[in-house]
Amino acid sequence: MTNKKLSVSILDSDFSCIKDTLVMLAKAKVDWIHFDVMDGNFVPNITFGAKIIKPLRKISKLTFDTHLMIKKPEKYLNNFIDAGSDIITIHYEAAKNINKIIEIIKKSGKKAGISIKPKTPINVLNSYLPDIDLVLIMSVEPGFGGQKFMEPVLEKVKYLKKIKNDKNYNFLIEIDGGINKETAPLALKAGVDVIVVGNAIFSSANAFKTIKEFKKLLK
Repeated sequence: MTNKKLSVSILDSDFSCIKDTLVMLAKAKVDWIHFDVMDGNFVPNITFGAKIIKPLRKISKLTFDTHLMIKKPEKYLNNFIDAGSDIITIHYEAAKNINKIIEIIKKSGKKAGISIKPKTPINVLNSYLPDIDLVLIMSVEPGFGGQKFMEPVLEKVKYLKKIKNDKNYNFLIEIDGGINKETAPLALKAGVDVIVVGNAIFSSANAFKTIKEFKKLLK
């Protein structure tokens, strides 16, 4: 058995048949569904918000892994909590009073995560590591799918893995950006627990088959 997880980003999926996509993801036995929430402010793209996630919650029992790439996430936390997100990840670079945000998320019964951009030093997260459930390492500049994987960020993964083991912390290490069949093994070897894959799945000829191939990489 493996405790490694596949979180499938639906950013590059066909939203005209999103219900069918969610059914397919369940049949493929993916672990999580990843929602890339972008505000056109913190990142140069606009995607979707809580009003899209909420109706999808009604047709999927999978874990909803919600990544808030938005400024002032504290203003919108309750929207995503009420929409049915299971994991809510905010950006270190976009938030103030991060400890309070973590407290709000966890008191709601959800899991709290923090993400950082590729150029942000990893040690800025040290004080939060005892309290969070997940660290999301961006391996591209956030904003668009299909970008090239930045291999130097794997040093951040190794840093987190060591501090997690040394201090017996419980957070999961997730990576997002440019993950494909070539880069996923590199991330997993470095110590990643969760890989986020989107473009590599939905740009393939057979998304279901491609998911199965990624699941094999996790074993």
